[in-house]
Amino acid sequence: MERLVWAGTAVTVAGLGGLIWCILTVARARRAGLSDAALKARLQKVIALNLGALFVSALGLMMVVVGLFLG
Repeated sequence: MERLVWAGTAVTVAGLGGLIWCILTVARARRAGLSDAALKARLQKVIALNLGALFVSALGLMMVVVGLFLG
């Protein structure tokens, strides 16, 4: 079960990396001084990736918890 914990940790870190990427992308878009429509279009693209990264991170945390319970 130790492998499950470490695999879950890696998946969680990957999800957190995705969340950080989303934060940086939105910050760059806001600093670019885009119009409301252009900013909204760019943010809509990031929302799907943000939810995906959040799901991956939560899945990794679940893997860690299951690994700890079974180990």
